[in-house]
This record gives sequence, structure tokens and C-alpha cells, in this order.
Amino acid sequence: MDLEAYFDRIGYDGPRRADRATLDALCLAHVKAIPFENLDVLLDRGVSLDDDAVDDKLVRARRGGYCFEHNTLMARVLAALGFEVKLLSGRVRISRPADFVPPRTHVFCRVEIGGESFLADVGVGGLSPTASLRLVADVVQQTPHEPRRLLREPARWLHQVKLGDAWSDVCELTLEEMPRIDREVANWYTSTHPASHFRGRLMVARALDAGGRLTLLDTKLTVRGRSGEETREIASRAELLDVLAERFGLELPAGTVFDTPGLAGLAPAP
Repeated sequence: MDLEAYFDRIGYDGPRRADRATLDALCLAHVKAIPFENLDVLLDRGVSLDDDAVDDKLVRARRGGYCFEHNTLMARVLAALGFEVKLLSGRVRISRPADFVPPRTHVFCRVEIGGESFLADVGVGGLSPTASLRLVADVVQQTPHEPRRLLREPARWLHQVKLGDAWSDVCELTLEEMPRIDREVANWYTSTHPASHFRGRLMVARALDAGGRLTLLDTKLTVRGRSGEETREIASRAELLDVLAERFGLELPAGTVFDTPGLAGLAPAP
């Protein structure tokens, strides 16, 4: 694990102790610097979870990725720093009704520090928490961005976020570990199956300073802060590539085309 390259990628020069402060600082720096994105899925390039491939893409090529890339990278960083860390499975529930059962295609980190358990998740899109969460039930936990809580139900936990005055589900978890073979299967489904929502629309997100968020869903670019949000529509394929480069740091060759229904109406590049 090339820790110096990773720290340079996220702009981190803080302490490297295996404690809560370091964990939280890494979560914040990571989510601000490395975008959540599904561009390679839309370009049919495939997504490799080999350590070298993840490092090449997210660190050296300064790209982003989704949960299997972000959180396996974070787990390796934490282990290299001396943290006790495991990868757990989950189901993403963002914008899902209560009776919907999403696939178990999410992975995140469980970290043990001083006899306490914490959850770290730098790969759940535009709602990736910017601090770790104590594994305790029914307690509101502050982060540099939105308040969070973990609700305990008989057969699961629910990770929730407070947006405005309302609490919304982010994901559900059972604290079951997700070994590599399960991550490979879930990654294959997520990146290739026609029913995967990663195949049907462009999604990019990163955290901003002062509690802000920047998200791009097909042509809709949204900047959300504590005082509200502003949205604008992208009008052309050239503008889309400019936004990816300028707002998310994702440099793609001129003429790159993403084939999703929501981008079909974009004006072609000149």
C-alpha cells in the first residue's frame, strides 16, 4: 500500500495514529477528494477490484469509483496504519420505499478502536458520511456534513441521514462480513447486469467544504449547502465533459459519449 501516494491524492498531511481523530480526518479528506462515479460502468470498461487496479484508477489516475473500489481502498489504508478493520455488506436504501428489498451490493468498513466499534463508509454516493459513526443505536451523531443515526431493528440496523427536518434511509446492514468472493459477485452484478441502476444513468458526487455536496445525475448538476441547494441543467456533451473535469477532477478524452436515456437529448459536441 503506497500510503504517501494515497495521502497526496486526498491532500492529507495530518496524524497517522490508529485513533478516532485520524479515522474521521481520513473519511472527510477522502470523500472531498475522490469522487463517487460510475463512468467506467457506462463505458463498458468493467470494474476490477484487484488492489493494483484500484490503486491505478483512484490514486494514480485520479479517477473515482463506487463502493467496492472506495471502501476496499479505505480498508487497506486503515490496515496499513494499524487499525483493526473488516469489510461488511449492506443494502443501499437511498430513495427506496420501506417495503422495497434492494440487492446486497454495498460494502463498507467496520473499525475497532479502543474496544469500541465504528462504521466508515466513503462509498455511498452523494451521502457518503464525512466522519465515522459509532456503532450505537438511536443516537444522533454529528458529522462535518449531515447528522446521522443508526436505528436498531430485530433483524437489521438502518443507517439514516437527516436532510432538513426529515430522516431518510441510507442503507441497511446486518453486520455480516463481506468476503472477497461476495464482493466480486456483487461487483459483477452492479457493473454488468441490465437491472443495475449503475447501468442506466450517470452518477458523480463528492463532498465540499462547509458541509456542502456536489452531485451530478445525468444532466442535473446540484450544489447543496446548509442553506439550501442550487441546480442547473447541462445542455451539451462538451459541457458535460467540462463539468466532469472542472468540478470533479475527472479528465476524459474529448468526444467521450455516455449512452444513457437521460443523456440522449444532449447536444452533440461540435
